[in-house]
Amino acid sequence: MRDRRALRNILKRDPRYAVEAYIFVLEALHHTRGKIKAKGHVTGQQLLEGIKDLALNRYGAMAKIVFEHWGIEKTIDFGNIVLNMVNGKILSKTPEDKLEDFKDVYDFDEVFVKGYQPKLVTKRDKLRRKK
Repeated sequence: MRDRRALRNILKRDPRYAVEAYIFVLEALHHTRGKIKAKGHVTGQQLLEGIKDLALNRYGAMAKIVFEHWGIEKTIDFGNIVLNMVNGKILSKTPEDKLEDFKDVYDFDEVFVKGYQPKLVTKRDKLRRKK
């Protein structure tokens, strides 16, 4: 409940990003922690890698378009979202964490458009999953 109120306040103060972007960042944080087996803090770089991985798995070739719909055009936008959530007391940070950690980490066109490789599932893959 408190987080919802904090999120509403963040959106009032900074309307650049859709609420879905904040929810996605929280989901990506959970995804990243699971992937790297971290119980607590993750770095900006680690979070951005988790965001990339989750976006490609969830949205595939549409990831860049989804992000643009949410107001996100560059990796620094994720840093702004994280900083807003830190200021809103939804997330915390260490003294080493900086907004610059999110600046120009990867190019959305390179990762989500040119670099997107669809995962083809073969009949053999489906049979293996059933076992």
